[in-house]
Amino acid sequence: MARADRPPATAALALLALGVVYGDIGTSPLYAVKETFNPAHGIALTDAAIYGGLSTIFWILMIVVSLKYVTLVLRADNKGEGGIMALLALASTAVREQPRWRAAVMIVGVLGASLFFGEAVLTPAISVLSAIEGLQLGAGGEDTDVVPMAAGVLVALFLIQRYGTGAVGKLFGPICAVWFLALAASGLWNIAQNPAVLAALDPRHALHFVTGYGIASFVVLGSVLLAITGAEALYADMGHFGRRAVRLAWFGLVAPALVLNYFGQGALLLRDPLAIANPFYLAFPQWALLPMVALATAATVIASQATISGAFSVTQQAVQLGFLPRVIIQHTSARTSGQIYVPVVNWILLAAVLAVVLGFGTSSDLAQAYGVAVMGTMLSTTFLTFFVVRFGWGLPLVLCALATGFFALIEATLLSAALTKIFEGGWLPLAIGALVFFVMITWRRGRALLAARLRQTSVPLQPLLESIMREPPVRVPGTAVFLAAAVDAAPHALLHNLNHNKVLHERVVFLTIEVADAPHVEPAQRIALEQLAQGFWRMTLRYGFMQQPDVAYDLTETSRRILPFDMMATSFFLSRQIIAPATGGRGAARWSARLFAAMVRNAGNAADYLNLPPNRVIELGTKVQL
Repeated sequence: MARADRPPATAALALLALGVVYGDIGTSPLYAVKETFNPAHGIALTDAAIYGGLSTIFWILMIVVSLKYVTLVLRADNKGEGGIMALLALASTAVREQPRWRAAVMIVGVLGASLFFGEAVLTPAISVLSAIEGLQLGAGGEDTDVVPMAAGVLVALFLIQRYGTGAVGKLFGPICAVWFLALAASGLWNIAQNPAVLAALDPRHALHFVTGYGIASFVVLGSVLLAITGAEALYADMGHFGRRAVRLAWFGLVAPALVLNYFGQGALLLRDPLAIANPFYLAFPQWALLPMVALATAATVIASQATISGAFSVTQQAVQLGFLPRVIIQHTSARTSGQIYVPVVNWILLAAVLAVVLGFGTSSDLAQAYGVAVMGTMLSTTFLTFFVVRFGWGLPLVLCALATGFFALIEATLLSAALTKIFEGGWLPLAIGALVFFVMITWRRGRALLAARLRQTSVPLQPLLESIMREPPVRVPGTAVFLAAAVDAAPHALLHNLNHNKVLHERVVFLTIEVADAPHVEPAQRIALEQLAQGFWRMTLRYGFMQQPDVAYDLTETSRRILPFDMMATSFFLSRQIIAPATGGRGAARWSARLFAAMVRNAGNAADYLNLPPNRVIELGTKVQL
């Protein structure tokens, strides 16, 4: 293999992973310690409390990130890919022979994905706000200056999404490497001045912290969990870099840097409790303050970019798996299929993020809302992982229950603590998650009802072909491709064409698009072809849930040897359903049917989504009552 063709080394991939995978959790030191020791929790800032808080942060990092994600969850990959939707597909496959669990797996998976969108709104807001707040210390900026500056940075970030992040992305890894080195250096400098802080490594301090202050011990856990925000990205972005690179980056740089910085902030608080005003920035020498504000802003922009890209990816996967209507998806890189831009998601996120920044104003206020979405997604991942290791890997029930139950207990406790802040902002991610969940479930159920209605009025394909062969209509030159949802039923577009035009093309292909439970389907396994009768073919194109369908390409290139197509002599017939609420008390609730009908009307064009030649498409409508 030539040197230019060799895949990147693990160390190089680990460097690139620093920005994409660890940008979010890497910026947690900006606010995690400050919020953990917030006097509003009712715990006095004594030495014992500082030791306990640091110990709790350390052990949660080790248990949730190192043990759960790095050791266990990274093994539950879906052919190399990770993320909540990939895990949902994997768990759904694992329980295929366990019908009693299918609905629960689907609901939890969709709920986790829905809460991720809540996290995608809060992450850019809290990250950029917390970075720019450092200017108040170094430049004497007024509070009112922070919000406009943060809003300006965020608007610029969302505006560049359409151009892709390939070129800028090459800088993400090196910038984050400098960021983590700066975190480690600050931590070492402060620990050296008060090495007694290392006593917090003793887990007994954590145990006392979470049990010794009454109700305050429980409430403060809602802030401690801020130290592990972004841990889900380890799994979600695994497919881009590989398991080994993600683990190397964590144990080689990220985890040591985070631990050193947290303990460094703790050492500062032991010396000067007044530093609780902003322990992250005050842990640096005065001359380094403004450079660190600039570096922190860059790091938070990178963390926000990773979350935005994750929202695009989850949207694409949800569309492919049938949980969201079609949306316009633009590929921003000819070489990297994972770099996509979803305009509708981009602008909705921008509007929501700006509203959050203007509404909350400070990172401390936003921190009250942040934990609910994070822990909800993590708990969903743990739940789905149980079914993968139990039914997919076939491990003993006791071992699976103990392993995932241990993490679920911790995460459920943290989630419960976060819910105590529901009236202080925690309602926001819940509202966003509930809205997205409602949309996903409505679309999924509506599609199922629509398919059932179409089956009731469908004509079996094989008998129809036999009647056509007995009394053939006029055949015209060229190829007709009829998109068919069911392989054994005649497409409604075919029936309309015969009824109104009284003709058929000399070659007719019934094309079905299938989405596999795997992220990718290789071109060699893409096409299945069967001849049904003279001049009639059934073709199936299979795609992974992370692949964008490209029917025109696959018909001209992939199928060239088995069934050649001339696009200029091919017509594509699509059935467009017009949804109307059923009368007489039948079908879905009217509000549900109306919402589904609105989603169908506003869904992206099927021809564009499947990449059909725009001047070769014919759409025929069918009215369906739900």
